[in-house]
Parts: sequence; structure tokens; C-alpha cells
Amino acid sequence: MVDLLAARAEEHDRDATFPYQGIEAVHEAGLLTLTVSQRYGGAGGTLADTVRVLAQLGRGDASVAVVTAFTLLQHAEQARRASWPAAGYRRLLSESRRGPALVNTLRAEPGGAADALPGTVARRGADGWQLTGRKTYCTGAEALAWMAVTARTDEPEPRVGTFLVRGESEGLEIDPTWDQLGLRASASHDVVLDGVTVPVELALGLRAPDRAADGPDDADGVAAELARAWHDLALAAVAIGVARAAEAWLVRFLNQRTPANLTEPLGTLPRYRAALGEIDAQLIGAEELVHGLAARVDRGEPDAVARTGPAHLLATRAATTAVQQAVALTGNPGLSRRHPLERYLRDVLSSRVHLAPEESVLDTAGRAALARGARP
Repeated sequence: MVDLLAARAEEHDRDATFPYQGIEAVHEAGLLTLTVSQRYGGAGGTLADTVRVLAQLGRGDASVAVVTAFTLLQHAEQARRASWPAAGYRRLLSESRRGPALVNTLRAEPGGAADALPGTVARRGADGWQLTGRKTYCTGAEALAWMAVTARTDEPEPRVGTFLVRGESEGLEIDPTWDQLGLRASASHDVVLDGVTVPVELALGLRAPDRAADGPDDADGVAAELARAWHDLALAAVAIGVARAAEAWLVRFLNQRTPANLTEPLGTLPRYRAALGEIDAQLIGAEELVHGLAARVDRGEPDAVARTGPAHLLATRAATTAVQQAVALTGNPGLSRRHPLERYLRDVLSSRVHLAPEESVLDTAGRAALARGARP
């Protein structure tokens, strides 16, 4: 699977085209529905299973891995909470048996603050809700079968909820805005909704805005924290996979590269071996952190969930540093478009789009540390 994805990754990166063939291969291998609950006839994949798979897919094509990650997160959320209506989820599973059925949650809006009401508005009509607005950073946009769109109602006292939208709905348009440094094949374009009809039964969790951020003792708040934990570790695993691919390319380079002033490859020199060892040590630490924490989350350890934000930050930092060091070791060849190392660097740098702002992660961790210190 890794080799198959890697064979087309450069082409899709260069042309910024969506990797349909790669997604089809992931589907045929049964990995796109890994986290479907056993009660729905699925494999019931755990978070530990998920991070192992995504780390491997990340070695082949980071864009395929990221698109896969968001679909796996949707199925995992349904396994925990069953928030989708039964008929709607049965339809999704039926589509998943026929071919890739990608799903993602669309929250971000151009210029929107994290704590602001969604700018996307749902108006009640005769046929259900009519959605109008624009969502941005919609990973996999052009290929999504379903979109879980957050919006507010136009009621005198607006409610906020999630509306399940079919990807081919009338009034829905993909605006090809995604032109990033890396993850270029992920098709994370804007989605424009102009009066898109959503049946009443596909409007989920409508509630007053002041209930959108319930405390940790609230069942919905706990579920939201668990969903965030899955997101943190899943996306961290992709970044680690990219860094492992960079390390593998570096190993081949060091074993084959013999400068004119040497008689043996660079890999025979202690300085290069030590530098490679530094890279490997960083990635071992990141892997142990992410995989170990995933297993703890699966076991239901409460403190594990609270640690996934810092773990995502540390793992992404380690992966980014590892690839940067690989580029520095190789010099000009590492920055050449003829080799994949420069793509790995762009992909791992762009993985930060899925990371919460560092200040927010560190502030939360600092507050938790202060709270622990204040206990008698």
C-alpha cells in the first residue's frame, strides 16, 4: 500500500490533483472503514489501530493519509455516540460497500474566530433546512460523499448544530482555493453553500450557543474531548509517517552517496551516522508518545485524553525537526524537485494546519499544571 501511494504522490503533488486512485486502494484494502463499529458490521478499529494505519499511509502519501484520517474519525465518532440518524448512517455504510465514501466535518470559515457563532446560516423551509454560507479548509472537498456542516439557525434565539449534507447537493459548489506549500493533493478547498436543502432529520444536536462549550462533567463535553483526542493523535501519526519516509530516503542517500573526496559512502562517516541516529531517536520518541497514549485512551484512562493536545504538538515538532535535519544533511539534493525529500518537508510543515495554535495548547497545559500545583 505504501509503495502504491508513493508511486503517484509526486504527480499529484506537482499538479495539485486529488489522489482518487490512492483513496480507491485504501478503500479496497478495507482501511477506509477501519473504525466502523462492530455493531454496524465493521472492524471496530481502536485509536491504537488508527494511528498505526495512518502512520503507514503517511509514509506513502500524506494527502491520502489526511483525507483517510477524517473519514476514520467520523466513523469512530459514530461508534461512540451514534449521533447520525440510523437511516442516514445505513446509507453511508451502503455507499461505503460500493466504493470510497469520504466524510468530513466542515467547521472553519474565512476570518471566523474559534469561539464565534458560525457565519453559515440555516433557515427553516418547507422541505427542511436551507443552508447558506462558506466553509474553508475542507479537506477532501471535491470527493466528499457527505459533509457534516456546522451552522446556526436564523431563529430569534439562534441554535447551533451540525447539518449532514450530501456532496452532490444542489446549491453546493467547490471553490478551488487550496494552493498550499504542502499537502497539495488533499483538495482542502472552500465549500460554498447557497440554499442547500437538508432534511429535518439530518440536523443534529441543535442547541443554544451558550451550551456549545459545556464543561468536562457534561456528557457532551466529555465526548467532545474524546473526539479531540482522536483527532490529535490521528493527525500526529500522519506527520510521523511523513518523517519516517524522509528518514528512509535519507538512509538510501547516505548509503549511496560517495563524494569525490571520499572512497566510501557518507553513511560510513561517524558524523553522518550520529546525525541519522539523532533523527531516529526523535521519531522513536514521537512514536512511543503517540502510540502509547493512543492505547491509554482506548483503555479509558481520563488523564490520557487531557495529554493528547501537547502530544500532538510535540510529535509534530519532532517530525518537522527530523525532516529539516534530513534536508540539512543532504544539502542541495535534499531541496531538488527530482527527489521526494523536499516534498516531505513541505508536507510536514503544512501538517500544522491541523494543529491547534501552539499558544492555545501550551496555555491549556499551563493552566492544568497550575491547577495541579494548587491542590493540597
